[in-house]
Amino acid sequence: MESLRKYVAEMIGTFVLVFFGCGTACVVGCDAAIGSGYILTALAFGLVIVAMAYSIGNISGCHINPAVSLAMLINKKLDLKDFLFYVCSQTIGAILGALLLGAFVGVDSGLGANAVYNDKVALSFAIEVILTFVFVIAILGVTSKTENSSIAGLVIGLTLVLVHILGIGFTGTSVNPARSVGPAIIAGGKAATELWIFIVAPLVGAAFAALVYRFLDPVKKEAKKEEAKK
Repeated sequence: MESLRKYVAEMIGTFVLVFFGCGTACVVGCDAAIGSGYILTALAFGLVIVAMAYSIGNISGCHINPAVSLAMLINKKLDLKDFLFYVCSQTIGAILGALLLGAFVGVDSGLGANAVYNDKVALSFAIEVILTFVFVIAILGVTSKTENSSIAGLVIGLTLVLVHILGIGFTGTSVNPARSVGPAIIAGGKAATELWIFIVAPLVGAAFAALVYRFLDPVKKEAKKEEAKK
């Protein structure tokens, strides 16, 4: 039952992320020249993370992102079974969020789906890797100490705002395969054919962040020294 609660929490969290984050993008637009819609969309995604972190964080850890779950798996904070069920739950939540959003704004709106920047696949892939690396390494850092628990959700939410402020102008900012899958599957068209980029690139960025943080983490280094002394 405890595991089921975690999976349901991840589904709900990802549903909210897609519905409110992508929904804001559809309603206010993401034109950098205008500015206000651009910033509002970045804030919407970040504020969803803050809201979900303080509501379901104590249940599932509030990953609501397969890339985050992958980083936790690599750093042994999540087992393989939970990883697989987390990813399934997150994907289902994203699809449900996109379906409901489509009922409000119409599938023709694009549902906030991600897109390749000026047909430059390599550049789009690279920016997603970099954005995800920054986002995930911030998560690993702030959640590494229990004394940070009261501010972790805020830090993670603000970091997501940060990567959106840069990334929206390039790809719409994914850093989250589930967030990309939901709108792309429901909207279809070019978004669906380019979807692989927004699945693979965030996973690569997250894996890189997990490995780098394992190398940098002073807590683990001290623990290994203590074990060696014994």
